[in-house]
Amino acid sequence: TGLSPLIKLANSLTQWTEPITLMWRFSKNNAVTEGFHRKMKLIQRRAYGFKNFDNYRLRVIAQCG
Repeated sequence: TGLSPLIKLANSLTQWTEPITLMWRFSKNNAVTEGFHRKMKLIQRRAYGFKNFDNYRLRVIAQCG
């Protein structure tokens, strides 16, 4: 009687085993894109008031590769 919640959990995990493993195996996130975006915003903040876009572009390429 005290084990019924654990049995229910085990049944749920058994039913969802494949989707859970696929999620961990093929997880995708946008961490790299967000990192580049953060660097570009930092460069933009430092260059506030500069009017030459080419220099901004070169800085972004140098920082973000």
